[in-house]
Amino acid sequence: MDTLLDPQLHRYLIGTLFMLAGILHFVKPGFFMKIMPDYLPWHKPLVLISGFFEIAGGIGLMISSLQTIATWGLIFLLLAVFPANVEMFRKYYRKRGFTLFLWALLFRLPLQFVMIGWVYWAGVLK
Repeated sequence: MDTLLDPQLHRYLIGTLFMLAGILHFVKPGFFMKIMPDYLPWHKPLVLISGFFEIAGGIGLMISSLQTIATWGLIFLLLAVFPANVEMFRKYYRKRGFTLFLWALLFRLPLQFVMIGWVYWAGVLK
């Protein structure tokens, strides 16, 4: 099988990305708190909890016996944080209008579902 299409390689790539993103939740929680929807309570605890689950999911994706649960956990997490991505777009638009960065944020929204597909593909193939 072509190395670039090896699901194992992708599990390590995705796992590493999620672990790094999760660590950022602890290093820079303020950034993540700013993009949280106002209707959610307890911004900092939710940021730290989501960071923990990103790290745990990233690690789990790399451990054969945990791959299935980690895959579904990361998919659920990606769906759960989608409103924060929408909120980030909305807040930036109100503050600055349409800019190149705003277009990138808009493009990022459907990419969330591409990421879900990537996690599923890498997580379920052995």
